[in-house]
Amino acid sequence: MKNLYEPATSREIKDRIAQLQTGSPAQWGKMNVEQAVAHCAASMEWAVGDRIPPKMFFPSLLGRAIKGKVLGNDAPIRRNSPTSPDLLVADQRELDFERQRLIALIDRFVAAGPAGCTTHPHSFFAKLTPEEWAILTYKHLDHHLRQFGV
Repeated sequence: MKNLYEPATSREIKDRIAQLQTGSPAQWGKMNVEQAVAHCAASMEWAVGDRIPPKMFFPSLLGRAIKGKVLGNDAPIRRNSPTSPDLLVADQRELDFERQRLIALIDRFVAAGPAGCTTHPHSFFAKLTPEEWAILTYKHLDHHLRQFGV
């Protein structure tokens, strides 16, 4: 199973991020490419501990129930999956800035390894191991890169 701690996987993700272009049409969802990259950076801030995921009681019960199904295989995240309101980006952003911010957060996550991963529970999936965070971050980034055709 791919995860963001793997050097080849993190390199592949960063190469795909570099291919994003302003104006790239979304194949699903409401965010434009700049908002999606900012959204991905905000989710990486959860993973490195810069931002604490909000607690959501009922969704985390469901999340705990399906965590193994989502993180236990290589299947991509479904289109139009819900997101935490904490990660919504509605304002306009600048792609190059958000891209650099996202890549820096990925590099930081990878360099710190499991010891540098957040210990805060995920809003939906509740407690995650560093390895589960690495799988989830990969799947989430892959989801949004596929959203814009890269």
